[in-house]
Amino acid sequence: MNFLWPQFLWLLLALPLLIVLYLWLMRRKKKLAMRYASLSIVREAMGAGQSFRRHVPPLIFLLAIAAMLIAASRPTAVVLLPSSNQTIILAMDVSGSMRAADVLPSRIVAAQEAAKGFLKDLPRSVKVGIVAFAGSAQVAQLPTTNREDLYTAIDAFQLQRGTATGNGIMMSLATLFPDAGIDIDKVNAPSRQRGVPIEQAGKAAPKEFVPVAPGSYTSAAIIMLTDGQRTTGVDPLDAAKIAADRGVRVYTVGVGTVDGETIGFEGWSMRVRLDEDTLKAIAQKTNADYFYAGTAGDLKKVYDTLSSRLTVEKKETEISALFALAAALLAVVSAGLSIFWFNRIL
Repeated sequence: MNFLWPQFLWLLLALPLLIVLYLWLMRRKKKLAMRYASLSIVREAMGAGQSFRRHVPPLIFLLAIAAMLIAASRPTAVVLLPSSNQTIILAMDVSGSMRAADVLPSRIVAAQEAAKGFLKDLPRSVKVGIVAFAGSAQVAQLPTTNREDLYTAIDAFQLQRGTATGNGIMMSLATLFPDAGIDIDKVNAPSRQRGVPIEQAGKAAPKEFVPVAPGSYTSAAIIMLTDGQRTTGVDPLDAAKIAADRGVRVYTVGVGTVDGETIGFEGWSMRVRLDEDTLKAIAQKTNADYFYAGTAGDLKKVYDTLSSRLTVEKKETEISALFALAAALLAVVSAGLSIFWFNRIL
């Protein structure tokens, strides 16, 4: 905890003086009482319990004064507050492997239902955009606060061939930073294959762009859900590096079983496995987290966790009002006990 006006803390040194003054007044009052009554009568009138009670209200009032002085020093602290101007991009895998039924009723249906539940729990002020990726990536819905438009975009997913996880990240970044110079047409070009440097697919940022610390951009985040290995497109780790340089966290969610499943799609038969190592590396590089969802229930829990993480932020703010409130409550309690026990205020 820090203080905007720390010089007021010196006033706390007056508290010991108040204690000394209180003890002096108590001794003086006792001497006056001894003049008009015998010692036995005084002791009988002031039993042990009564003697203890008489000090409680002043002690509480002293704490109230201390809280007032701390409030006057304008304390600040890092607290969790609702995020402002937050934008979340859901980058969702719509490759053919998402039809696998190892996550009931199927991976794609479970992902759609979990995503809609995630949207329902988000504050209405949070903008959400949706990027769908398979062999290429497309913006299914630009960032908006209209939940109905988002539900419609999720329900309209069409499964396609290929898994270009890197393209999903790049398209998400282009949606968040439309002036960053990311050439999505070149990123999605058929010539983009494994091993081709990302710089040949389009510039990721203007020349004067200066990288920032990973995870330092708090106004937006990307949640990428996928079930398989990358088969085409931009290297996802290269894309993650660009996200990290812009401070954008990429939370990755692996859906499906690690052992995978053999599925048929448009005359093809393939075995789809979850590439956890790459998803973990993406999250680590961008200072985010990886989540594994082996069942529909796990997937819902993942989105619940992400909802709570992404809708609040740590921010240093002044908390003088809290100490002022505590001071007022303590003063009221002190006066109330004094009236209840002794029919007087202190």
